[in-house]
Amino acid sequence: MKIVYYLPSLYISGGLERIITFKANYFAEHLKDSEVYIITSEQNNNEPYFKVSPQIKLIDINVLIDTPINQNKLLKLLKYPFKYLLFKSRFKRIIKEINPDILISTLRRELNFISSIDKKIVKIGEFHISRFSYHSYSIKTTSLIVGYIKSYFEKRFIRNINSLDSFVVLTEEEKTFWPEINNIEVIHNPLTINPVTKSDCNNKKVIAVGRYAHQKGFDMLIEAWKIVADLHPEWVLTIYGEGDDEILKRLIDKYNLHNSCLLKPATQEIVNKYCESSIFVLSSRYEGFGLVITEAMACGVPPIAFDCPCGPKDIINNFKDGILVKSEDINELADKICFLIENENIRKEMGIKARKSSERFKIEHITMQWESLFEKLVKNKTINKD
Repeated sequence: MKIVYYLPSLYISGGLERIITFKANYFAEHLKDSEVYIITSEQNNNEPYFKVSPQIKLIDINVLIDTPINQNKLLKLLKYPFKYLLFKSRFKRIIKEINPDILISTLRRELNFISSIDKKIVKIGEFHISRFSYHSYSIKTTSLIVGYIKSYFEKRFIRNINSLDSFVVLTEEEKTFWPEINNIEVIHNPLTINPVTKSDCNNKKVIAVGRYAHQKGFDMLIEAWKIVADLHPEWVLTIYGEGDDEILKRLIDKYNLHNSCLLKPATQEIVNKYCESSIFVLSSRYEGFGLVITEAMACGVPPIAFDCPCGPKDIINNFKDGILVKSEDINELADKICFLIENENIRKEMGIKARKSSERFKIEHITMQWESLFEKLVKNKTINKD
């Protein structure tokens, strides 16, 4: 079986890049008689951030549309028609040369034309965020013109998804947001770590992990931590991430939290950092899944998470292997952090249950679902062709 993944690049340390690399590596090394390709378009000679199996064939078609990030927007718009046609031409040519059984899209601009490529190829779309945070769906407007344009792109997006053989979302909650889709499947993200050690939940440390972006809600976490730090000044919150941290630094300055709230860069040693911690907090305004929750749980760290769309309620069994908090409720978040700080036995028991619960996200369980989907779709293609 030949499997092709497409995503813009692999040099970014994002969740999408991590998950695609991890799954592709597993298929290349464990799926019998498989050939796995990853096609990119904006790798631009950069090294992949995550280790790629030598059994995977990497192909970059080298059409820079979205990079550099700081390019002039007007020039980007003027160049776009030419660049898009070049991207489409090179993409279709590479697919024709590979002649895969399975083509997996991460639902970028290739979605506009992949259904027209060789009808015998199974096309699957992977959706890694939530519908209401995706491009036009996130736009709020009272303008009739903007509203018309928004409606056009949303209808085209739905039409393109329905033309695929399957549309895979990450959570049962997310599935309910797509009533127009008739080919939808739910497959969770797999754990990308397999820790041999675990936290004993004794250290007076709380951990959060993610990009320094509005989505991740670290501003709300710091507001909550001010309440926690006043009651438990001996505990320390460390946030591991990357990006623009100026807003977060100003909040730390405002509340004089320099000794108890630390901003640290993203690290390849994140498993050790989980295992050194006793509580994990996810303060996101929205998620596609919340992979960091499952990682913390696998390390025996009980999670506390805003019950945001989407992911936390699919992962956490409330007050059994973690705690769900009303979305964006800063006071409740602080209260639940204090609850686990003040109740050591509950914290430790919850950490044990979290580690056990995380086993359902192991790669071997998740890839079995993917293999089953591949086999079903390929079989359907064969039957329909005959």
